[in-house]
Amino acid sequence: MRIEDFNAQLKGAILVADGAMGSMLYESQGPQRCFDELNATEPEAVFRVHQAYIEAGAQIIETNTFGANRYKLGLLGLGENVARLNHRGVKVAREAREAAAREVLIAGSIGPLGATRQVNPLPADEIRDIFREQAQALEERGVDLFVLETFSDIEELVAAIDAIRGFSRLPIVAELTFSEEGTTFGGTMPTDAWQRLSAKDVQVIGANCTLGPQALMPILEEFCGLDGGSIAGVSAMPNVGFPKRVGDRVVYPKSSPEYFSLFAREAAALGVRLLGGCCGTTPAHIHAIADAVRDFHPSKHTGRSPGSVAVLAPKAREVHEPESKLWKKIQQKKFVTSVEIDPPKGVSLERIFEQVEKVMASGKVDAIDINSGTMARVGMDALVLGGALEARGIETIPHITTRDLNIIGLQASLLGAWSVGGVRNVLAITGDPPSLGDHPETSGVYEVDSIGLVKILVRLNQGMDWAGKTLGGATNFSIGVAVNPVADNLDEEINRFLAKVEAGAHFAMTQPLFDPEHWHAFVKKIGGKCPIPVMAGVWPLTSYKQALRLNNEVPGIVIPENVQKELEAAGTEARACGFLLARRMLAWAKTELAGAYLIPPFKRYEEILEIFD
Repeated sequence: MRIEDFNAQLKGAILVADGAMGSMLYESQGPQRCFDELNATEPEAVFRVHQAYIEAGAQIIETNTFGANRYKLGLLGLGENVARLNHRGVKVAREAREAAAREVLIAGSIGPLGATRQVNPLPADEIRDIFREQAQALEERGVDLFVLETFSDIEELVAAIDAIRGFSRLPIVAELTFSEEGTTFGGTMPTDAWQRLSAKDVQVIGANCTLGPQALMPILEEFCGLDGGSIAGVSAMPNVGFPKRVGDRVVYPKSSPEYFSLFAREAAALGVRLLGGCCGTTPAHIHAIADAVRDFHPSKHTGRSPGSVAVLAPKAREVHEPESKLWKKIQQKKFVTSVEIDPPKGVSLERIFEQVEKVMASGKVDAIDINSGTMARVGMDALVLGGALEARGIETIPHITTRDLNIIGLQASLLGAWSVGGVRNVLAITGDPPSLGDHPETSGVYEVDSIGLVKILVRLNQGMDWAGKTLGGATNFSIGVAVNPVADNLDEEINRFLAKVEAGAHFAMTQPLFDPEHWHAFVKKIGGKCPIPVMAGVWPLTSYKQALRLNNEVPGIVIPENVQKELEAAGTEARACGFLLARRMLAWAKTELAGAYLIPPFKRYEEILEIFD
């Protein structure tokens, strides 16, 4: 379909698209590992959904290909089926059109790569290649236009548009999904989204999913009140409402067709030119929309004209410097030290309190950093233990891993740690996989990795949650991240470290270092200067066998051969030798780095004070 023909249709009438595909297939086929796969395994079921929407009055039907990209399919072992499932999706839609009594347009549905992309961020070129592959497969089989829908990341949506425009001149409908707070999951405001997307060669900009009809109206008001430029229209495809889980089923509210009829009339009066539905909507809802706008002629309507809605530039979120004592000392160029501890496996804290208080009484340590489920073994929660120590006047740096909690749980724990526990510093880490620990039968959550966790923390510091909703106040964590200057794949480590810095990290803590040259080589490779303050890991080794084991069996630790030889030559004095080597590393760190964290031998925390002798 030519772009000018599509634009002409939008100018002369309001086009009605179909509603939900996934929830309809769920009702008829039950849970599936992949609804896109039904194009090949149960094409008749997909056909019936298309047919029901056409009979309800839909002028545009979307292919059942929302998640049929190489990335999502690859997670299910279907990565080689991209062309096949997209081709079959278009074929089923075409069959439904051929059976229809009137002309119907077929839109190739393309969704985002999914939340798991945050765990393993993909290169920009690979993202575009993934979208291009799917879009080419859709166009090869004869779609009339593309609908890019449910995107929460504006950059990902732009990448999808660029991928399509690299080979195609079919019309594009570009839709973002917004939260109740009026921003995308990525924090983009409607005005900013319009500015970005209207500069691209797309024909329709809109919003779909997440919100129900009335919650979507403020977003549509903003879109319709902006200068259209080359944009032919605004689209709206709301959810039926908020779903809930009942047993093993996802159930949507019984929003009435009459409610959607009212929404359609209001949206049309605003200036929306493409109307449909998303999750939970049915042919009955689409029939109500079609009836409501059947006699509505945009060219004759005297509703809001472009520019009639006053849109204010979004107020910038105020960001403060972290308020922790540790961060203030770092900013004042004072060398800081912390001592690393492991939470107890049981419920008793007396020994921890006693040892930590001895360490802090020395006056030589600024904070206590607390491991979180090291080697995926069960122990008391680091944030909770951090709160207990903070209540005793001891500054802490709890480690928080993305292994054990989903995004909602992570935010809940962090808010509690800030408000109730008094925690002001955290170290964001991805965490060891459960297969390493004493619960190998469990699975990690990993909805985000440490980079995503930094982004969550930055949002909380801005007074927003991950979905862009305003919180009742902001945190002000100083955000630490891990970096390993001796990683096996140093290029990947550097890329991830710089991504953490870009995401908003304030400081870094290295893996244990045993030779300053390891740090010098790392800094040279990243351009000669570290972008954020760094605390070096200093570990007093106590025997040659310990050094040998750590070097050979523990990922991420490299103990130089000369250090191993010194410990071996020391014989029974290996412990004294190990502490001497650690003192040298601490003295070096004071000349080049912001601080050091000290790892006590075998959890005998008070013994770490010997490093200061």
